[in-house]
Amino acid sequence: MKMRKIAAAVTGAAMAVVLTACGQGGGAGSGSAAGNPLIAIVSKGFQHQFWQAVKKGAEDEAAAKGARVTFVGPATEKDVEQQVNMLTNELAKSPQALGFAALDSKSAAPLLQQAKAQKIPVVAFDSGVDSDVPVTTVATDNKAAAAEAAKHVAQQLGGQGKVAMVVHDQTSLSGKDRRDGFLDWMRRNAPGITVLPPQYGGGDQLESANITKSILQANPDLKGIYASNEGSAIGVIKGVQESGRSGITIAGFDSGKAQIDAINGGVESGAVTQDPVDMGRQLVDAALKAIKGEQLPKRIDTAFYWYDKSNINDPKIQGALYQ
Repeated sequence: MKMRKIAAAVTGAAMAVVLTACGQGGGAGSGSAAGNPLIAIVSKGFQHQFWQAVKKGAEDEAAAKGARVTFVGPATEKDVEQQVNMLTNELAKSPQALGFAALDSKSAAPLLQQAKAQKIPVVAFDSGVDSDVPVTTVATDNKAAAAEAAKHVAQQLGGQGKVAMVVHDQTSLSGKDRRDGFLDWMRRNAPGITVLPPQYGGGDQLESANITKSILQANPDLKGIYASNEGSAIGVIKGVQESGRSGITIAGFDSGKAQIDAINGGVESGAVTQDPVDMGRQLVDAALKAIKGEQLPKRIDTAFYWYDKSNINDPKIQGALYQ
């Protein structure tokens, strides 16, 4: 039923009407005003601090380069239909470029083809897009970042024990890469660690907390949990605390005040942080180059770092954290 609704939303792209957009920022209107190109950015969500940091980086770079941006995202990272509607609405503004972080590449495919037909260059970001339409992808190497988390979990467990995974989704490239990067590293390097099948919480804190409590109840010998994004990590932390369990090694992804507090307080062992502000800057920079017709590399990698109590105050780490 849901896929029919999404298909209907895509089919109606040419008849876009006024749609409600969560967190819209930047300039308004269509096309280029007074020589200032418009870059429409559609993110995967707006409820996590990560996206606010990407938005800030994009807006700062746009202001510095004389461009305008709009920045929207659905209320949750599970709402594919709302993201499709937002993408439709942004394309109706006839921007000079589009930044897009797909929740579901297949659902967005017809609209990406529409952007190509309108000669609007598409820059994928964060999770990338499973399509040949984007001119480049600005993103963290999510498989490598997840492998870094796996390495630290294995070290902290002494290479032995049972580990669970709470992943934000199995449809976006970031969700799949952060899942597979963790699993692949463990399979190759930690034969003494048993990784349970991934559970998917949609990046929702409450759902991820409930999943965590169910996992802990079913696995009294569990030693560790890996969470693949900010919302998942906060949910895992809450789930462990509400279960009354201690001695669980928690490895998260991204940052935000709740994770930083949990790491400083010893509840969470550590996390992999991206650099979302830099991601926003590079997204806008790549979009402006695409507007000018400049050749871009297939991928623009942004940084990631493992951080825990031992290095959280390092200036390099602090520059990539957000609260």
